[in-house]
Amino acid sequence: MTSAEYGSNLYADSGPGMADGKERIGEIRALIGARALPPLLLVLYHFSEGHGYQHFRPFDVFVAKGYLWVEFFFALSGFVLTLVYGARRFSYGDFLKARLARLYPLHLATLLIMLAMIVFFDWLTQLEGAAPMYHQLYYHPYATWQSFIANLFLVQAWHLFPALSWNGVSWFVSVEFFLCLIFPAYLWFARGGLWHGLAIIAAGLVALFFMCTKSGHGLDITFDYGIMRGMADFAVGAGMAVLYRKLKPMADRLSEHALSAVQIAITALFLYAVYDTGWSHRPADYWIVPPLLATILAVSFDRGVIARALGARPLMRLGEWSFAIYMGQSVWLQLLHYNGPVPALAPVLEANLHWILPIVLVIVCAGWGGLLFWAVEKPANQALRRLFLRGTRTA
Repeated sequence: MTSAEYGSNLYADSGPGMADGKERIGEIRALIGARALPPLLLVLYHFSEGHGYQHFRPFDVFVAKGYLWVEFFFALSGFVLTLVYGARRFSYGDFLKARLARLYPLHLATLLIMLAMIVFFDWLTQLEGAAPMYHQLYYHPYATWQSFIANLFLVQAWHLFPALSWNGVSWFVSVEFFLCLIFPAYLWFARGGLWHGLAIIAAGLVALFFMCTKSGHGLDITFDYGIMRGMADFAVGAGMAVLYRKLKPMADRLSEHALSAVQIAITALFLYAVYDTGWSHRPADYWIVPPLLATILAVSFDRGVIARALGARPLMRLGEWSFAIYMGQSVWLQLLHYNGPVPALAPVLEANLHWILPIVLVIVCAGWGGLLFWAVEKPANQALRRLFLRGTRTA
Protein backbone atom coordinates (compact mmCIF):
# COMPACT_ATOMS: atom_id res chain seq x y z
CA MET A 1 0.00 0.00 0.00
CA THR A 2 1.44 3.32 -1.03
CA SER A 3 1.37 6.44 1.10
CA ALA A 4 -1.21 8.00 -1.21
CA GLU A 5 -3.48 4.98 -1.01
CA TYR A 6 -3.19 4.97 2.77
CA GLY A 7 -4.18 8.63 2.95
CA SER A 8 -7.17 8.29 0.67
CA ASN A 9 -8.44 5.37 2.70
CA LEU A 10 -8.10 7.09 6.06
CA TYR A 11 -11.70 6.26 6.88
CA ALA A 12 -12.34 3.63 4.24
CA ASP A 13 -9.78 0.87 4.67
CA SER A 14 -10.25 -0.19 1.08
CA GLY A 15 -8.11 -2.86 -0.42
CA PRO A 16 -5.53 -2.33 -3.11
CA GLY A 17 -8.21 -1.79 -5.72
CA MET A 18 -11.86 -1.96 -6.61
CA ALA A 19 -13.61 -5.21 -7.34
CA ASP A 20 -13.37 -4.69 -11.11
CA GLY A 21 -9.59 -4.25 -10.85
CA LYS A 22 -9.66 -1.01 -12.83
CA GLU A 23 -10.71 1.76 -10.50
CA ARG A 24 -8.60 2.42 -7.43
CA ILE A 25 -9.89 4.59 -4.61
CA GLY A 26 -6.30 5.56 -3.92
CA GLU A 27 -6.27 7.37 -7.26
CA ILE A 28 -9.00 9.86 -6.27
CA ARG A 29 -6.45 12.45 -5.29
CA ALA A 30 -9.04 15.15 -4.62
CA LEU A 31 -10.55 13.06 -1.82
CA ILE A 32 -7.16 12.79 -0.16
CA GLY A 33 -6.59 16.53 -0.29
CA ALA A 34 -10.19 17.24 0.68
CA ARG A 35 -9.37 15.88 4.13
CA ALA A 36 -6.58 18.39 4.69
CA LEU A 37 -8.34 21.55 5.82
CA PRO A 38 -11.40 20.32 7.81
CA PRO A 39 -9.45 19.11 10.89
CA LEU A 40 -7.49 22.38 10.99
CA LEU A 41 -10.75 24.33 10.79
CA LEU A 42 -12.08 22.21 13.65
CA VAL A 43 -8.97 23.14 15.65
CA LEU A 44 -9.73 26.82 15.04
CA TYR A 45 -13.36 26.27 15.99
CA HIS A 46 -12.52 24.52 19.26
CA PHE A 47 -9.95 27.17 20.15
CA SER A 48 -12.33 30.04 19.39
CA GLU A 49 -15.17 28.49 21.35
CA GLY A 50 -12.92 28.18 24.39
CA HIS A 51 -10.87 31.37 24.12
CA GLY A 52 -12.98 33.81 22.15
CA TYR A 53 -13.22 34.93 18.55
CA GLN A 54 -11.23 37.61 16.73
CA HIS A 55 -13.97 40.23 16.23
CA PHE A 56 -13.37 40.06 12.49
CA ARG A 57 -16.63 38.89 10.95
CA PRO A 58 -15.33 37.18 7.78
CA PHE A 59 -13.05 35.02 9.94
CA ASP A 60 -15.33 34.53 12.93
CA VAL A 61 -18.47 33.49 11.04
CA PHE A 62 -16.57 30.97 8.93
CA VAL A 63 -14.77 29.46 11.93
CA ALA A 64 -17.93 29.41 14.06
CA LYS A 65 -19.51 27.15 11.45
CA GLY A 66 -16.45 24.91 11.65
CA TYR A 67 -18.22 22.26 13.70
CA LEU A 68 -20.16 21.31 10.57
CA TRP A 69 -17.05 19.81 9.00
CA VAL A 70 -17.83 16.73 11.07
CA GLU A 71 -20.74 16.30 8.64
CA PHE A 72 -18.20 16.29 5.84
CA PHE A 73 -16.15 13.52 7.45
CA PHE A 74 -19.10 11.25 8.23
CA ALA A 75 -20.45 11.66 4.69
CA LEU A 76 -17.00 11.11 3.18
CA SER A 77 -16.70 7.91 5.18
CA GLY A 78 -20.07 6.70 3.88
CA PHE A 79 -19.12 7.66 0.34
CA VAL A 80 -15.79 5.84 0.22
CA LEU A 81 -16.87 2.77 2.17
CA THR A 82 -19.91 2.28 -0.07
CA LEU A 83 -17.84 2.90 -3.19
CA VAL A 84 -15.26 0.33 -2.14
CA TYR A 85 -17.46 -2.41 -0.72
CA GLY A 86 -20.69 -1.84 -2.65
CA ALA A 87 -19.62 -3.76 -5.73
CA ARG A 88 -17.96 -6.81 -4.19
CA ARG A 89 -18.42 -9.52 -1.64
CA PHE A 90 -16.47 -9.22 1.59
CA SER A 91 -16.23 -10.75 5.01
CA TYR A 92 -18.08 -8.69 7.62
CA GLY A 93 -15.70 -9.90 10.33
CA ASP A 94 -12.64 -8.92 8.31
CA PHE A 95 -14.25 -5.58 7.51
CA LEU A 96 -14.70 -4.81 11.21
CA LYS A 97 -11.14 -5.92 11.98
CA ALA A 98 -9.83 -3.62 9.27
CA ARG A 99 -11.83 -0.68 10.55
CA LEU A 100 -10.71 -1.25 14.13
CA ALA A 101 -7.12 -1.59 12.95
CA ARG A 102 -7.46 1.89 11.48
CA LEU A 103 -9.50 3.61 14.20
CA TYR A 104 -8.46 2.03 17.47
CA PRO A 105 -4.66 2.52 17.81
CA LEU A 106 -4.83 6.29 17.56
CA HIS A 107 -7.91 6.41 19.78
CA LEU A 108 -6.16 4.32 22.44
CA ALA A 109 -2.97 6.38 22.22
CA THR A 110 -4.78 9.71 22.66
CA LEU A 111 -6.92 8.26 25.45
CA LEU A 112 -3.80 7.23 27.37
CA ILE A 113 -2.18 10.61 26.69
CA MET A 114 -5.24 12.32 28.15
CA LEU A 115 -5.12 10.03 31.19
CA ALA A 116 -1.48 10.96 31.76
CA MET A 117 -2.28 14.67 31.37
CA ILE A 118 -5.12 14.55 33.87
CA VAL A 119 -3.02 12.72 36.46
CA PHE A 120 -0.01 15.00 35.93
CA PHE A 121 -1.80 18.36 35.96
CA ASP A 122 -4.01 17.42 38.90
CA TRP A 123 -0.82 16.54 40.81
CA LEU A 124 0.96 19.71 39.64
CA THR A 125 -1.84 22.08 40.63
CA GLN A 126 -2.15 20.38 44.02
CA LEU A 127 1.61 20.80 44.46
CA GLU A 128 1.12 24.53 43.86
CA GLY A 129 -1.52 24.64 46.61
CA ALA A 130 -4.56 24.86 44.32
CA ALA A 131 -7.44 22.47 43.83
CA PRO A 132 -6.77 19.70 41.28
CA MET A 133 -6.97 21.28 37.84
CA TYR A 134 -9.46 18.81 36.39
CA HIS A 135 -11.77 19.18 39.37
CA GLN A 136 -12.11 22.95 39.25
CA LEU A 137 -12.54 24.03 35.63
CA TYR A 138 -15.76 24.09 33.67
CA TYR A 139 -14.14 22.85 30.46
CA HIS A 140 -12.63 19.67 31.82
CA PRO A 141 -13.62 16.36 30.14
CA TYR A 142 -15.90 13.94 31.90
CA ALA A 143 -13.15 11.73 33.32
CA THR A 144 -14.55 8.88 35.43
CA TRP A 145 -13.51 5.25 35.51
CA GLN A 146 -16.86 4.28 33.96
CA SER A 147 -16.34 6.62 31.03
CA PHE A 148 -12.74 5.37 30.67
CA ILE A 149 -13.99 1.80 30.26
CA ALA A 150 -16.61 3.04 27.79
CA ASN A 151 -13.83 4.69 25.79
CA LEU A 152 -11.88 1.45 25.74
CA PHE A 153 -14.88 -0.25 24.14
CA LEU A 154 -15.70 2.71 21.83
CA VAL A 155 -19.19 3.25 23.23
CA GLN A 156 -18.60 6.60 24.95
CA ALA A 157 -20.85 8.50 22.51
CA TRP A 158 -23.77 6.09 22.71
CA HIS A 159 -25.80 8.39 24.97
CA LEU A 160 -24.29 6.91 28.15
CA PHE A 161 -22.77 10.00 29.81
CA PRO A 162 -23.77 13.63 30.41
CA ALA A 163 -20.77 15.17 28.61
CA LEU A 164 -17.83 14.51 26.34
CA SER A 165 -15.33 12.25 28.08
CA TRP A 166 -11.54 12.02 28.19
CA ASN A 167 -10.32 12.89 24.68
CA GLY A 168 -13.58 14.63 23.88
CA VAL A 169 -13.18 14.66 20.10
CA SER A 170 -13.08 10.85 20.12
CA TRP A 171 -16.88 10.84 20.19
CA PHE A 172 -16.45 10.82 16.41
CA VAL A 173 -14.62 7.48 16.56
CA SER A 174 -17.31 6.01 18.80
CA VAL A 175 -20.01 6.96 16.30
CA GLU A 176 -17.87 5.80 13.37
CA PHE A 177 -17.51 2.40 15.05
CA PHE A 178 -21.29 2.17 15.41
CA LEU A 179 -21.69 3.02 11.73
CA CYS A 180 -19.30 0.20 10.86
CA LEU A 181 -21.44 -2.22 12.86
CA ILE A 182 -24.55 -1.32 10.85
CA PHE A 183 -22.76 -0.78 7.53
CA PRO A 184 -24.36 -3.83 5.83
CA ALA A 185 -27.75 -2.12 6.14
CA TYR A 186 -26.46 0.85 4.15
CA LEU A 187 -25.01 -1.48 1.52
CA TRP A 188 -28.34 -3.25 1.17
CA PHE A 189 -30.04 0.06 0.32
CA ALA A 190 -27.18 1.31 -1.85
CA ARG A 191 -27.18 -1.82 -4.00
CA GLY A 192 -30.78 -1.13 -4.96
CA GLY A 193 -29.75 1.29 -7.71
CA LEU A 194 -30.16 4.97 -8.52
CA TRP A 195 -33.53 5.52 -6.87
CA HIS A 196 -32.34 3.86 -3.69
CA GLY A 197 -29.32 6.13 -3.70
CA LEU A 198 -31.49 9.22 -4.07
CA ALA A 199 -33.82 7.96 -1.35
CA ILE A 200 -30.90 7.46 1.07
CA ILE A 201 -29.65 10.99 0.39
CA ALA A 202 -33.14 12.44 0.93
CA ALA A 203 -33.61 10.48 4.15
CA GLY A 204 -30.26 11.67 5.50
CA LEU A 205 -30.93 15.30 4.67
CA VAL A 206 -34.41 15.18 6.21
CA ALA A 207 -33.01 13.65 9.39
CA LEU A 208 -30.32 16.33 9.59
CA PHE A 209 -32.94 19.05 9.11
CA PHE A 210 -35.05 17.63 11.92
CA MET A 211 -32.08 17.41 14.30
CA CYS A 212 -30.83 20.87 13.42
CA THR A 213 -34.20 22.52 14.01
CA LYS A 214 -35.08 20.61 17.18
CA SER A 215 -31.77 20.43 19.07
CA GLY A 216 -31.61 24.06 20.18
CA HIS A 217 -27.94 24.30 19.16
CA GLY A 218 -27.87 23.47 15.50
CA LEU A 219 -26.10 20.25 14.54
CA ASP A 220 -23.60 20.37 17.39
CA ILE A 221 -24.78 16.97 18.62
CA THR A 222 -22.05 14.74 20.03
CA PHE A 223 -22.14 12.58 23.18
CA ASP A 224 -25.93 12.39 23.37
CA TYR A 225 -27.43 11.85 19.91
CA GLY A 226 -24.24 11.82 17.88
CA ILE A 227 -25.15 8.39 16.54
CA MET A 228 -28.22 9.84 14.84
CA ARG A 229 -26.15 12.66 13.38
CA GLY A 230 -23.54 10.24 12.07
CA MET A 231 -26.17 7.91 10.58
CA ALA A 232 -27.77 10.76 8.65
CA ASP A 233 -24.48 12.08 7.28
CA PHE A 234 -23.28 8.59 6.44
CA ALA A 235 -26.51 7.95 4.54
CA VAL A 236 -25.92 11.00 2.36
CA GLY A 237 -22.41 9.79 1.60
CA ALA A 238 -23.59 6.27 0.78
CA GLY A 239 -26.23 7.67 -1.56
CA MET A 240 -23.68 9.88 -3.30
CA ALA A 241 -21.53 6.80 -3.91
CA VAL A 242 -24.44 5.33 -5.86
CA LEU A 243 -24.71 8.55 -7.86
CA TYR A 244 -20.96 8.49 -8.50
CA ARG A 245 -21.24 5.05 -10.08
CA LYS A 246 -24.09 6.19 -12.30
CA LEU A 247 -22.62 9.58 -13.22
CA LYS A 248 -18.99 8.64 -13.79
CA PRO A 249 -19.35 7.62 -17.45
CA MET A 250 -21.09 10.91 -18.20
CA ALA A 251 -18.61 12.92 -16.09
CA ASP A 252 -15.72 11.37 -18.02
CA ARG A 253 -17.20 12.81 -21.21
CA LEU A 254 -17.62 16.31 -19.78
CA SER A 255 -14.99 18.95 -20.39
CA GLU A 256 -12.68 20.19 -17.66
CA HIS A 257 -14.41 23.57 -17.88
CA ALA A 258 -17.85 22.05 -17.26
CA LEU A 259 -16.69 20.21 -14.16
CA SER A 260 -14.90 23.33 -12.94
CA ALA A 261 -18.09 25.33 -13.35
CA VAL A 262 -20.04 22.81 -11.26
CA GLN A 263 -17.40 22.79 -8.52
CA ILE A 264 -17.16 26.59 -8.42
CA ALA A 265 -20.95 26.91 -8.28
CA ILE A 266 -21.22 24.47 -5.35
CA THR A 267 -18.37 26.20 -3.51
CA ALA A 268 -19.99 29.59 -4.05
CA LEU A 269 -23.31 28.25 -2.76
CA PHE A 270 -21.54 26.87 0.31
CA LEU A 271 -19.84 30.18 1.06
CA TYR A 272 -23.09 32.07 0.50
CA ALA A 273 -24.85 29.76 2.97
CA VAL A 274 -22.08 30.22 5.55
CA TYR A 275 -22.26 34.00 5.51
CA ASP A 276 -25.98 34.39 4.87
CA THR A 277 -27.12 32.28 7.82
CA GLY A 278 -25.65 34.48 10.55
CA TRP A 279 -24.01 33.16 13.69
CA SER A 280 -23.71 29.44 14.29
CA HIS A 281 -25.57 26.85 16.35
CA ARG A 282 -28.93 27.83 14.97
CA PRO A 283 -31.47 26.02 12.74
CA ALA A 284 -30.21 28.04 9.77
CA ASP A 285 -26.92 26.12 9.96
CA TYR A 286 -28.69 23.31 8.13
CA TRP A 287 -28.54 25.15 4.80
CA ILE A 288 -24.75 24.95 4.85
CA VAL A 289 -24.81 21.16 4.90
CA PRO A 290 -26.21 20.25 1.43
CA PRO A 291 -23.62 22.21 -0.58
CA LEU A 292 -20.86 21.14 1.83
CA LEU A 293 -21.65 17.47 1.29
CA ALA A 294 -22.24 17.93 -2.43
CA THR A 295 -18.61 19.00 -2.67
CA ILE A 296 -17.58 15.38 -2.09
CA LEU A 297 -19.38 14.19 -5.21
CA ALA A 298 -18.35 17.23 -7.25
CA VAL A 299 -14.60 16.67 -6.76
CA SER A 300 -14.67 12.86 -6.70
CA PHE A 301 -14.20 12.63 -10.48
CA ASP A 302 -10.73 14.10 -9.97
CA ARG A 303 -11.12 16.69 -12.71
CA GLY A 304 -11.97 20.38 -12.56
CA VAL A 305 -10.14 23.33 -11.05
CA ILE A 306 -11.04 22.65 -7.41
CA ALA A 307 -10.41 18.92 -7.68
CA ARG A 308 -7.00 19.63 -9.20
CA ALA A 309 -6.20 22.08 -6.42
CA LEU A 310 -7.16 19.54 -3.76
CA GLY A 311 -4.86 17.04 -5.40
CA ALA A 312 -1.79 19.20 -4.73
CA ARG A 313 0.94 17.33 -2.89
CA PRO A 314 0.96 19.49 0.31
CA LEU A 315 -2.79 19.06 0.74
CA MET A 316 -2.54 15.35 0.09
CA ARG A 317 0.11 15.07 2.79
CA LEU A 318 -2.08 16.91 5.28
CA GLY A 319 -4.97 14.74 4.15
CA GLU A 320 -3.00 11.66 5.15
CA TRP A 321 -2.50 13.18 8.60
CA SER A 322 -6.06 14.47 9.00
CA PHE A 323 -7.36 11.80 11.39
CA ALA A 324 -4.27 12.18 13.58
CA ILE A 325 -4.58 15.99 13.54
CA TYR A 326 -8.19 15.72 14.59
CA MET A 327 -7.56 13.19 17.35
CA GLY A 328 -4.42 14.88 18.67
CA GLN A 329 -5.74 18.43 19.00
CA SER A 330 -7.10 17.97 22.54
CA VAL A 331 -3.58 17.75 23.97
CA TRP A 332 -2.78 21.31 22.93
CA LEU A 333 -6.22 22.72 23.61
CA GLN A 334 -5.99 21.39 27.15
CA LEU A 335 -2.46 22.74 27.62
CA LEU A 336 -3.72 26.23 26.79
CA HIS A 337 -5.97 26.05 29.85
CA TYR A 338 -3.12 25.46 32.28
CA ASN A 339 -2.10 28.76 33.87
CA GLY A 340 0.64 27.52 36.14
CA PRO A 341 4.25 28.73 36.20
CA VAL A 342 5.53 26.40 33.49
CA PRO A 343 3.74 27.87 30.45
CA ALA A 344 3.67 31.35 32.00
CA LEU A 345 3.89 32.98 28.59
CA ALA A 346 0.54 31.55 27.41
CA PRO A 347 -1.70 33.99 29.32
CA VAL A 348 0.44 36.89 28.09
CA LEU A 349 0.12 35.76 24.51
CA GLU A 350 -3.60 35.19 24.89
CA ALA A 351 -4.16 38.67 26.32
CA ASN A 352 -1.92 40.65 23.97
CA LEU A 353 -1.46 38.59 20.83
CA HIS A 354 -4.75 36.74 20.67
CA TRP A 355 -4.71 36.82 16.89
CA ILE A 356 -1.44 34.88 16.65
CA LEU A 357 -2.37 32.01 18.97
CA PRO A 358 -4.76 30.32 16.49
CA ILE A 359 -2.08 30.41 13.80
CA VAL A 360 0.51 28.88 16.12
CA LEU A 361 -2.00 26.29 17.33
CA VAL A 362 -2.87 25.19 13.80
CA ILE A 363 0.82 24.76 12.92
CA VAL A 364 1.53 22.85 16.13
CA CYS A 365 -1.52 20.58 15.71
CA ALA A 366 -0.56 19.84 12.11
CA GLY A 367 2.97 18.88 13.15
CA TRP A 368 1.71 16.85 16.10
CA GLY A 369 -0.74 15.08 13.80
CA GLY A 370 2.06 14.19 11.43
CA LEU A 371 4.07 12.74 14.31
CA LEU A 372 1.10 10.70 15.53
CA PHE A 373 0.48 9.46 11.99
CA TRP A 374 4.01 8.20 11.45
CA ALA A 375 4.66 7.01 15.03
CA VAL A 376 1.29 5.49 15.91
CA GLU A 377 -1.46 5.41 13.32
CA LYS A 378 0.28 4.01 10.26
CA PRO A 379 2.62 1.43 11.87
CA ALA A 380 -0.07 0.19 14.27
CA ASN A 381 -2.57 -0.12 11.46
CA GLN A 382 -0.15 -2.09 9.31
CA ALA A 383 0.83 -4.36 12.20
CA LEU A 384 -2.77 -5.13 13.11
CA ARG A 385 -3.69 -5.80 9.49
CA ARG A 386 -0.83 -8.29 9.23
CA LEU A 387 -1.92 -9.90 12.48
CA PHE A 388 -5.69 -10.14 11.89
CA LEU A 389 -6.07 -10.13 8.10
CA ARG A 390 -3.23 -12.37 6.98
CA GLY A 391 -4.28 -14.40 4.00
CA THR A 392 -7.43 -12.35 3.31
CA ARG A 393 -8.04 -9.88 0.51
CA THR A 394 -10.44 -7.69 2.46
CA ALA A 395 -8.82 -4.55 3.80
